[in-house]
Amino acid sequence: MFNPSVPEEAREFLDFVNASPSPFHATHEAAERLRKAGFKEIKERDSWNGTIERNGKYFFTRNGSSIVGFTVGGAYKPGNGFSILGAHTDSPCLKLKPISKKEKSGYLEVGVQLYGGGIWHTWFDRDLSVAGRVLVEQEDGTFKHTLVKVDRPLLRIPTLAIHLDRTANDGFNFNKETQLAPILATATKSALNGFDKAGDSEAEALHHPLLVHVLADEMKVKPRQIRDFELALYDTQKSTIGGACNEFIFSPRLDNLEMSFCSIKALVEAQDIANDTNIRLVALFDNEEIGSLTAHGADSNLLPSTLQRLVATELGDEKVSATAFEEAMHKSILVSADMAHAIHPNYADKHEENHRPEMHKGTVIKVNANQRYATTAMTSLVLKELAKKHNIPIQEFVVRNDSSCGSTIGPMLSAKLGLRTVDIGNPQLSMHSIREVGGTDDVPHAINLFKVFFEEFPALEKRIFVD
Repeated sequence: MFNPSVPEEAREFLDFVNASPSPFHATHEAAERLRKAGFKEIKERDSWNGTIERNGKYFFTRNGSSIVGFTVGGAYKPGNGFSILGAHTDSPCLKLKPISKKEKSGYLEVGVQLYGGGIWHTWFDRDLSVAGRVLVEQEDGTFKHTLVKVDRPLLRIPTLAIHLDRTANDGFNFNKETQLAPILATATKSALNGFDKAGDSEAEALHHPLLVHVLADEMKVKPRQIRDFELALYDTQKSTIGGACNEFIFSPRLDNLEMSFCSIKALVEAQDIANDTNIRLVALFDNEEIGSLTAHGADSNLLPSTLQRLVATELGDEKVSATAFEEAMHKSILVSADMAHAIHPNYADKHEENHRPEMHKGTVIKVNANQRYATTAMTSLVLKELAKKHNIPIQEFVVRNDSSCGSTIGPMLSAKLGLRTVDIGNPQLSMHSIREVGGTDDVPHAINLFKVFFEEFPALEKRIFVD
């Protein structure tokens, strides 16, 4: 039987993305992987003096949707550098409005907001459900952040039959406010099941009581305990391996959970912490898809404050110089990891002729003369040298001059910290669609590249002379 093998890392990624329909779930999954690898959870609200030690492994979360994990090298001293990987946990999606209750033509509908720059027509005719976090009131009056993921299809945005719109194949145009409303149930069935009247909870006054009861049943709480929530719609069709040679990953949220997964796995598996002079750090931020300017996004104080605290943390009797942070920044580098555009066979002219990344041929270094990507010759050299030494494939990408260019967390963090930065990502198709396509081999390619980056950057940095 013809059944080509699939890299184990790609199969492990499927488990990660299938368990992560929201940034809250992605952060939880990353935390669980770190915890199982012996990382100790710490809190930003606590003092780190006396907690952080050389050879130690730690992580913390912010808002439940961003996470920072790090290891302290056995040879680290304050003023030494940081080896940093940055990615993001969010993806374009539909999110419930604060008041989502709608009823039209005998149907119960749910009001949604657009989050990020999604290809919204791909959300029609999909089996959708909801996931995110719920604030649940406890018996003692406290409120608990609780994850919820309803695994069965609850919602659907149906297209209009072609018999009623003969222009449907001439271009799929729709109103995002009035025609992108998911159907939850029929009013008839909802009433027959006793949900024709608002319940006695605050949530049921704002959202369909039927939906609130589904959430309550899922979490095994009473509807009145649900005080508020942040819920996103997601496609219940699971990520899977596809292609005749098992070479593709068909999945939602490749951008950017693939880079998030590879970063965490590399941090866990990288060797020789005892001899490392640096702190190895992974930061997975929320809200990249909407500009990152939030308390838990890359344009917040999350990374700067973390680095400043680590530099200032007391390690035994060692004194920290007044300029230790500035010294550290000039010995550090950020690898901004966000997915890249693979060459599309049906739209090959959209790529610059000498920069056409292909799946299975390695992680892509992204360059832009206008610094929409923060890569420079010096920062790309770091990854090129490491890739060359270990025979890890790598590619390069620039956008065409007659095309717009997206951006990443790289430029904002580079400018905020004066930090050398290189923008990279694995190649994929259908970016920002509800179902995207990546290559199975590129998952281990990225993990291997990130591991040698953690293990060997401090030694390589000493050989690069740039002021």
